[in-house]
This record gives sequence, C-alpha cells and structure tokens, in this order.
Amino acid sequence: MTAPLLAPALELRGIGRTFRLREKGGLFARYTDHVAVRDVDLVLPRNAILGLVGESGSGKTTTGMMALRLLEPTTGRILVDGQDITALDPAALKPFRRRMQVVFQDSYSAIDPMMTLAQVVAEPLHIHGQGSRAGQTEAALAMLERVGLDRRYGSRYAHELSGGQRQRVAIARALILRPQVLVADEPTSALDVSVKAQIINLLMDLQAEMGLSILFISHDLSVVRSLTDRVAVMWNGRVVEEAPTEAIFTDARHPYTRSLLEAIPVLNPRLRRARSFPTRAEIEAQTPRLPAIPGLAAGATPQLVAEGDRRYEAIVGGVVGGIGGAATPEATIP
Repeated sequence: MTAPLLAPALELRGIGRTFRLREKGGLFARYTDHVAVRDVDLVLPRNAILGLVGESGSGKTTTGMMALRLLEPTTGRILVDGQDITALDPAALKPFRRRMQVVFQDSYSAIDPMMTLAQVVAEPLHIHGQGSRAGQTEAALAMLERVGLDRRYGSRYAHELSGGQRQRVAIARALILRPQVLVADEPTSALDVSVKAQIINLLMDLQAEMGLSILFISHDLSVVRSLTDRVAVMWNGRVVEEAPTEAIFTDARHPYTRSLLEAIPVLNPRLRRARSFPTRAEIEAQTPRLPAIPGLAAGATPQLVAEGDRRYEAIVGGVVGGIGGAATPEATIP
C-alpha cells in the first residue's frame, strides 16, 4: 500500500498584490494602481530551504509577507499543509500563526525596546496561551541558549546587544512556537561577514534539527548558494525562473537570472572591465514568450521551472506544465 503524499509546507498559487497610490496634486489628486507582485507560483516543500532572490523592488519582501498573510494578496491563494488560508478570518487564522513565523531584516526595530529579551522571546507563548508564566520564561531562556546566547541575556534589553546578537534573539522568538514554516527576510543583510557566517550556520543547524521549511529572501547570492535547496528568481514583480540551486548558478536560462549572476563581484579587474549588463529593455526583448494557447494571450511571459534535468515553462495554475500540471512538449525548452 502506497503511503499518502504529504502536501507541501507552503504553496503560493497565482498570488499578486496591487497597491493604490495617490499622485501629487493636492485635493484633486488622482489615484493609480501599482502592481507590485503578479501571478507568483511557489512551492515550499517540507524540510527544505527555498531561496527567493532579485534586485531591490522586485517584490521579494511583499511576496514573503503575503505568504504569512501579514499583507493581504489582491489575487491568488495561499495554502499551508494543503489548507487554503487566503480568506480565513483572524480567529480561524490564529492556529496557523503558530505554524508560520518570520525573521525580519531589521532586528532592532522588530524587538520592543521596553521589554527584556526573555519577555520578547516568551511573548508568542503568551499570545497563544501555551504554559504558565514561569514555564514561558524558562522556555525563552532555554531558546536563548539554543541560539548561542547565555541565559543571563534574558534580563537585558535590545539596545545592549550587537546586531548579530539581536538577530539571534529574533530567531529565538520566531522558533519558540516550533513552527513548520519560517520566512527569513534578508536576516543577514545588515551584518558583517563573520557574524553573517555565524547566523547562516545557526539557521542550517536549526533547520536540520527542527525540520523547518524556510523561505529565505535575500539579494546575497553567495549566501543563497550555500544555504538553499532551490532558488526562485524574481524580477519586475514576477518569478521568472525557479530551479535547484546549482542549476541556477551553473545553467541559468532566463536573461535576468544570467545578468544577476554576472553582477556578482569579481576580483580580477580585467574581468570586471570586460563585463556588460543588459538594460531592462534588452532583458524584456530576450525574455521567452509563449505561443497562442487557449485561455492565454499570445506572448504571455512564462515562469521557467526546472525539475531535475527537465526544464519547462510554467504558467499560473499549471496551464502549460509547471506547478500543478505536467510538462508538455510545447512547454519544454532546450
């Protein structure tokens, strides 16, 4: 008898977000719609780390916040363990909050300066009514030890810590509830190289120990390569390519992904001078387009997805292979 397949830890199906922006003009100013994220399909498997990379403004953080429903999507669906949480009210959503946590980029602003570190880490336990006050404090101190801080730090405040220590506290708070999904939004971007390496090693150890599924948002490609199992590349509000990590770094197919890899700093000045970077218009011109397909406009932009040694184009909802559907000959790319 075949064991039933477990649903992925997190799925995003065609999610998008449009912001209503007010133009300058005083009392009679007009409003315009700005599409920050469009038609994003992502699958975060259990016990895996998915990297989400792209330039600033590409929609990475917006996508991560929508995955947690800290920001409401305009379109699409969010599934946790196969359950659709897109339209749940706050009361129905609360049990899922225990299973989904976040580490923000700026740990200083994410930690209440008026609370001791023990109170900060224990707060999620208090919100979800787990254990007594004494038990919550003991669990918080134990978690501080697990992330590499002495129990004596429990009585300190955020301003007394270095950047790396604050980020350890933020990780401890995120993991105190033993979540299944962790969204790490550029957790190492403000740290120096040695501290960054320590935080990355800590995340790898905790992921293996707790079986976490991590959506790791970053623009540091060296960190992404060392940490993740798969990488999704965002550009202009869309995921344009997704593949196993090594496939992205050794055999990228989308022109934007290739330009992103070309931007990695190199020491050789001759190689630096020889490099050239495509403009946005050139990337658009080189982007693969789909032929006319029933239900889709001709020239639609595909999301390039790799599974093992097979590459094919994916469209929202799996209309042409990809997430939620099987690859078709027309969708396969060389």
